[in-house]
Amino acid sequence: MDKRDFDAVVVGSGPNGLAAAITLQQAGLSVLILEAKDVIGGGLRSAELTLPGFVHDIGSAIHPLAAESPFFKTLPLAEHGLQFITPPVAAAHPFDTGRAATLDNSLEETARRLGADEKAYRSLIQPIVRDWPVLAPAILGPLRIPKHPLAMARFGLDAVTSATWLAKRFQTLEARGLWAGMAAHAIQPLTNVTTSAIGLVLLAMGHVRGWPLPQGGSQAIARALASYFKSLGGKIETGFPVSSLDQLPSSHAVLFDVTPRQLLRIAGHRFSSLYRWQLERYRYGMGVFKIDWALDGPIPFTAPECREAGTVHLGNSLEEITASEQQTSEGRHPERPFVLLAQQSLFDPTRAPTGQHTAWAYCHVPNGSRVDMTTAIEGQVERFAPGFRDRILARHTFNTSQLEGFNSNLVGGDINGGLLNVTQLFTRPALRASPYRTSAQGLYICSSSTPPGGGVHGMCGHHAARQALHDVFKCEPAPLFTP
Repeated sequence: MDKRDFDAVVVGSGPNGLAAAITLQQAGLSVLILEAKDVIGGGLRSAELTLPGFVHDIGSAIHPLAAESPFFKTLPLAEHGLQFITPPVAAAHPFDTGRAATLDNSLEETARRLGADEKAYRSLIQPIVRDWPVLAPAILGPLRIPKHPLAMARFGLDAVTSATWLAKRFQTLEARGLWAGMAAHAIQPLTNVTTSAIGLVLLAMGHVRGWPLPQGGSQAIARALASYFKSLGGKIETGFPVSSLDQLPSSHAVLFDVTPRQLLRIAGHRFSSLYRWQLERYRYGMGVFKIDWALDGPIPFTAPECREAGTVHLGNSLEEITASEQQTSEGRHPERPFVLLAQQSLFDPTRAPTGQHTAWAYCHVPNGSRVDMTTAIEGQVERFAPGFRDRILARHTFNTSQLEGFNSNLVGGDINGGLLNVTQLFTRPALRASPYRTSAQGLYICSSSTPPGGGVHGMCGHHAARQALHDVFKCEPAPLFTP
């Protein structure tokens, strides 16, 4: 190969950009990461958004997939400062009855608490937990023939169904509500096919690893990844927004940790008309409205189980959550939205001054919405934790526009890098032999707009880098997974 400034350039330092850069650097290449912001991390950012001493996660907060990422698990991230904290209850789901369903780290305890649905829950989730080591390559990668087809078929038959269809297996308020809260992470109507997939994975992760949070804030994950990358000889330049290929130093490959909209803006003139047409048709999903609170004490949830959970889903019944997500998908703003809430400071004392706490929450809104959902979200918290409002010292909010301003990958507030419906689940961002290749030689996309999609796991970046290693550098890195 002819001499270039770098072997590869990665545009964007989110978890996928960092994973791509590490994969390439591990292969002995010279790699440069360019980050538009002054701080690395993309959605992996933490800051004192409200008051001094209160550390809030700006983007992602709870990280079951980061802790179980097949790629991240091969890296010495603990040696670079990353420590996970696992709450005793992964997630809790309170009801108007004053009771709560829980996703415990123990599958047996979770099933037992569901009473009449104990057997149904166990038969649904136990095989996924058992088979997770062989399911992970298929679930966390591009569409391909699985090496363990029977295990994947067992998972797939349930995963392709709609969440409302699968809910028919349960009869209790608790099991149906718990399931709806998990499936609502799909950020689309629960009547859509494949909305069961994310719910099944999140429930299984609760028993495989729990739902941990990084000590000191989500920024700790980005810092550890960047520290390891630099220890291998990689270079990072911040404050470098990329709007044109002409800005980049010379290299043999460029990997973009961006969504199709930015990719078209930067490199669209290099693409074939067919590929450009496909990217222009790429669909983004619902956005989110987010709040961070500084509190003078823990959230006073009525159900005691919620006080032991890192994550709390606020939406009451399956029917109420289904209606909320349907209304949002139709461009409306529900009076009682489904709210995802995290209370990191209960388990990580570095997040707030002694005796005080932080809380983090969001609800789904129509893409691009500018509506202030503060009253609606706080009403949902107060509903299940009377007296919550009295504990608020300060709050900080993000609407969809402000989120996109913080991170341009959050188009219209979409935190999944694009709609994860059946047509974009494995073909994102375009229908191609490899979803990571663009139509221009040496240019790749490695963001959550590629399989397996959203979540802090780095697998989109890792798979894209492996594709570049194969195409451009004619080398085959060792597989992460044993057959």
